[in-house]
Amino acid sequence: MMFPEYRPRRLRRSEALRAMVRETELSPDHLIYPLFACPGRGVREPIGSMPGIFQSSVDQIVEEAARVSDLGIRAVLLFGIPEKKDEQGSHAWLPSGIVQQAVEAIKKQVPGLVVITDVCMCEYTSHGHCGIIHGHRKGKGIEQPLDVQVDNDATLEMLQKVALSHARAGADMVAPSDMMDGRVGAIREILDENGFDHIPIMSYAVKYASGFYGPFRDAAECAPQFGDRRTYQMDPANSREAIRETMLDLEEGADIIMVKPGMPYLDIVQMLRQEFNLPLAVYQVSGEYSMIKAAAMNGWLDEESVVRESLLSFRRAGADLIITYFAKDFAKALS
Repeated sequence: MMFPEYRPRRLRRSEALRAMVRETELSPDHLIYPLFACPGRGVREPIGSMPGIFQSSVDQIVEEAARVSDLGIRAVLLFGIPEKKDEQGSHAWLPSGIVQQAVEAIKKQVPGLVVITDVCMCEYTSHGHCGIIHGHRKGKGIEQPLDVQVDNDATLEMLQKVALSHARAGADMVAPSDMMDGRVGAIREILDENGFDHIPIMSYAVKYASGFYGPFRDAAECAPQFGDRRTYQMDPANSREAIRETMLDLEEGADIIMVKPGMPYLDIVQMLRQEFNLPLAVYQVSGEYSMIKAAAMNGWLDEESVVRESLLSFRRAGADLIITYFAKDFAKALS
């Protein structure tokens, strides 16, 4: 059977026709905006390595949440910078903790906004690791690493406390980012036992040990004081491991899976979309944000067009949700 020659250029000549046949949709509905809550009042501290992003006290977080909602963005992801840090990260699960306060305030003032909370220990531990550690000693006032190991099972108990405290504060969803084995199942169990079986879990199922996290560690003040996180985050050389990690989290009760970082791992996003039929999120991380911002500030590229193109790449690869520091900028550009 002979087909007539297809001439897509005829459709490209009209913006209206281009919009009608566009394959990939992108709107604020697909975006989640990260926020960093810190102690104090009236605080809006710029993050030097992330232009346009701030550490904000709870009163300022509420105002920002209202602006986000007004732009049509449906969800925020909350991170916390506590007043004090210790070896156990105990301020992570205090009922009066900074994230817990921010959740309560946002849900009171902006009830229609979906509030997702990051569940991890790195912002709260004095050593900056995502769990309870063994194998280090103190010498002459300076921490000297030995064979640093994270106690996976002991950390699960802490993560349960954190997730439960967030749910009690009113969080709509919890998002464990620590990469401990079994943490999704442990969190699902504690939530269900306490009457929060309706709270979904968005799991950082595929989180690589990436160099793109640098600016975030400034924002959340969570750089490791010794060693690194390669023993519990994924090797950037591995792709099949992403399937195994995702399957484990789904078996434990994850409702949404996530790939982090974003653009360097578009192949992983697409692979997971082909393998699994459930909501898939991707995190356009701080390093991706700061690179685009820096290049735009130097006049090397057009920020608005590059942001849109990068977000479209995530959607085209198969992501349903995009966590991005550009969410507000994109929504403003649309309006």
